[in-house]
Amino acid sequence: MRNETKNTSNGEKPFDIKERSFLFALDVVLTCREIQQSEKEFILSKQLLRSGTAVGALIREAHNGESAKDFIHKMAIAQKECDESIYWIDLIIAAKVNGHLNLSALKSEAEQLLKIIRTIILNKKANMK
Repeated sequence: MRNETKNTSNGEKPFDIKERSFLFALDVVLTCREIQQSEKEFILSKQLLRSGTAVGALIREAHNGESAKDFIHKMAIAQKECDESIYWIDLIIAAKVNGHLNLSALKSEAEQLLKIIRTIILNKKANMK
């Protein structure tokens, strides 16, 4: 994982969901690489890699959606991938294949992203009425 989550000049995490999900994906890539190298575990880490990097890609797709419904649909898929990432993080921790890595910060960021994505979806739906 990166040393610390990238912060803005005032110490806060980036507000932009695209940037924040990109940084989450980067942390997932680095975490999975470390698990694969140090623990020789490839199955669970590959699942996390797939779902964790999909979140940001889907958010970017959503922002280029063809309609409000398309935006909501893609964000809903990003929400599912984010929740799946939390599942894989929990399983890696429970299976004790995280070695010396502390995955609590990665899990916390995934949970925060999940809440943000849910809020974005709800707000977009409300604005469509």
